[in-house]
Amino acid sequence: MYYRRWSILAAVLAGLLAGLLAAGAADLHAEAPPKGPVQVFILAGQSNMEGHGSVEMGRDPADAANPDAKSKPVEGGLGSLRRLVTQQPDRYGPAGKTPLVGKDGQWLVRDDVWIWATTDKGERGRLAVGFGARDTIGPEFGFGHVVGNHADGPVLIIKTSWGGKDLAVDFRTPSAGPAPEYVKGKRREAIDADGALVGHFYRLMLEHVKDVRTNLATYFPELAGRETRLAGFGWHQGWNDGCSADMTAEYESNLVHFIRDLRKDLGAESLPVVIATSGFGGREQAQDRRLGIINAQLAVADAAKHPEFKGTVAAVETRDFWRPVEQSPSRQGYHWNGNGETHYLIGEAMGRAMIDLMK
Repeated sequence: MYYRRWSILAAVLAGLLAGLLAAGAADLHAEAPPKGPVQVFILAGQSNMEGHGSVEMGRDPADAANPDAKSKPVEGGLGSLRRLVTQQPDRYGPAGKTPLVGKDGQWLVRDDVWIWATTDKGERGRLAVGFGARDTIGPEFGFGHVVGNHADGPVLIIKTSWGGKDLAVDFRTPSAGPAPEYVKGKRREAIDADGALVGHFYRLMLEHVKDVRTNLATYFPELAGRETRLAGFGWHQGWNDGCSADMTAEYESNLVHFIRDLRKDLGAESLPVVIATSGFGGREQAQDRRLGIINAQLAVADAAKHPEFKGTVAAVETRDFWRPVEQSPSRQGYHWNGNGETHYLIGEAMGRAMIDLMK
């Protein structure tokens, strides 16, 4: 396993030469990339895959007993990734099983895992904190650490995620058929006027994956000349479909079509697929539509219901990673309350499930 820390010089270069972030970071690395082909993992979804997990700031522990209190965020507060590390040093500390920080407390940067992401108008570099929306993390951080520890060679994560997107229209794939008639109002009119809206983000995802693999040397000069191999796909999405009873009703079918078409379009017949369920609200979630999305996601990975996916599709239960407002930095339930611990644990679970499928 290869690690290094951000240096002050790296931070300065990143600020002055944002467009050359990857090249600048590569020049500062003493460690050569691991040998072998690059294993490519695609992570996709909506804002929850973008990631809103707080890294340093969290809810003041003094306000934990009062969820209605307006709490000013404090460093290392409840729901921050920093607190997860300090509370579990044997696991995530410098000498832990999966160290996330060095002896100086600084976040580590992987020397064997790279990432290209659509968040923040496009980012790329060695895996570290900050590849979520703004300066946050998404599932990519935990996922990258798990698969990076498992892989023998270099790993590349291509993360394509956009907030507020549904599977019924935005990510709809060809075999799912035309746009559903239940989409009403201006959006329905837009679909009728321009059919290209249907499946736009599915196609955009494929375009990004092709672009990054084709232009690997441009985005990551240190990996120039390496063969790339598709290793797996991770999906974390479902909030927007859960806002509609009609979208919820066809979610399972749409997700089955999505996986079939994805494999066909990528030329990867048995590509391992991991689905992180939409467990917002935890085990006490009582809304039928939200439970409908979760049940649909679990059903797609159920070999008894979909034998074609046996051994190649897995669903990760996320309801146990839900943290309430009094333990979180924000009140945005649809963003897991901005909880960095939650985002990390989701990614970690996705990584473990992916490894199991790859075996």
